[in-house]
Amino acid sequence: VQLQASGGGLVQPGGSLRLSCAVSGSIFSANGMGWYRQAPATQRELVAFITRDGTTNYADSVKGRFTISRDNAKNTVSLQMNNLKPEDTAVYYCGADLQIRSWFPSSKYWGQGTQVTVSS
Repeated sequence: VQLQASGGGLVQPGGSLRLSCAVSGSIFSANGMGWYRQAPATQRELVAFITRDGTTNYADSVKGRFTISRDNAKNTVSLQMNNLKPEDTAVYYCGADLQIRSWFPSSKYWGQGTQVTVSS
């Protein structure tokens, strides 16, 4: 079971990007799913999180600019990023609490990371 992220790139300030992450492999359930980021010389931080029933939580720095969504049928999570700022530059990781089998507890899985660079 893996998480596969895509959609990063280089964008000018004020621009938009959409990140996507898909679960590959057979699982019983995807519970909470989220996006995290890590800039050089900093710790990984939560950007946005969404529960299975659609409850969302955002870092204060991205509220009103980023929107997280998910498709439970496809086990995917997306992050729409608008009005990007240079301080959003980081490697973005998707993370998900996956239950592989009904008799297994949930475990955290991470995608490979995708670079987002906001620069003119």
